[in-house]
Amino acid sequence: MLHDVESTSIGKPCTLPEQAWRSAPCVLPPRTVLRPVFERGEGSPPNCQTRRKCQPERPPHSCRPTQPPSATHPTPEREAELVHLPHSALTDYYADGDAQARQAFLRQTFDSTAVDYNRLERVLGMGTGSWYRRQALQRAGLLPGMDVVDVGMGTGLVASEILHITAEPHKLVGVDPSPGMMAQANLPAAVRCVEGWAEKLPLPDQSADFVVMGYALRHIADLAAAFAEFRRVVRPSGKLLVLEISKPEGKLATQMLKLYMRGMVPLMAKLLAREPSTPMLWRYYWDTIEACAPPAAVMRTLAGVGLTDVKREVALGIFSEYTARR
Repeated sequence: MLHDVESTSIGKPCTLPEQAWRSAPCVLPPRTVLRPVFERGEGSPPNCQTRRKCQPERPPHSCRPTQPPSATHPTPEREAELVHLPHSALTDYYADGDAQARQAFLRQTFDSTAVDYNRLERVLGMGTGSWYRRQALQRAGLLPGMDVVDVGMGTGLVASEILHITAEPHKLVGVDPSPGMMAQANLPAAVRCVEGWAEKLPLPDQSADFVVMGYALRHIADLAAAFAEFRRVVRPSGKLLVLEISKPEGKLATQMLKLYMRGMVPLMAKLLAREPSTPMLWRYYWDTIEACAPPAAVMRTLAGVGLTDVKREVALGIFSEYTARR
């Protein structure tokens, strides 16, 4: 079904987002590593014989990254083009300019609604979500043998498709700030789950061949810092894929998508969800899409931190696939 694909290169002009997107302090709590408690289960990816429930533990000091100057200190010309906060403040959910309140809101919301996330995703995606994620990973060049980092792994929806392609769970690391979301992931025991933040990945320099972030761009605190971290962690010539839902270009298409995502989806969530806060999550989901920095500014930021061959493909007018190389 998803064959209507358009390509955009970084060479096209763009309009930079509002100043509000350019500065946001990044307040990051201590990182922890999740060690699994194993539990037998069905329906897992290849080479998977167990499911995991995760319990947090602090990582060793050696996991703490060192930043290369080129990634942390772009030139003044590049700095002026970078996006930091991915969207303007949403004051219905947290106070404007309060980075800690935004972070606390996101942590509490994703932890509390994690139990409903996979079930609603299957219903709302009508079963096409896993197929699309796998196709996007293959289009971006994911191959067996690669060391892979899944940033914002959540409940493991992208990670599961990674394993369908690579069948090598020992080569996959998932990073997410929500232990509640990761606790819902059905993944092989060999997958390493780390509680951490995209802006400060608890991973060594040049430790991955492929870095992916699926539908988490709108929820991080500093876009430029996260992209610089992706560049630090990926090896030379390594690949990056960022999946995101973007606001349609036309007004009618935007209104129709808003009616669906902010109206119908929360209503369905109210009927199907176990947690009372789940409908609010899906309203917030649309609000972040509507307020998010435009795709051209995202591409400008990817290039601004030193990534190369930056491109964007669009499926059905809303599914953005940003790709880049180190």
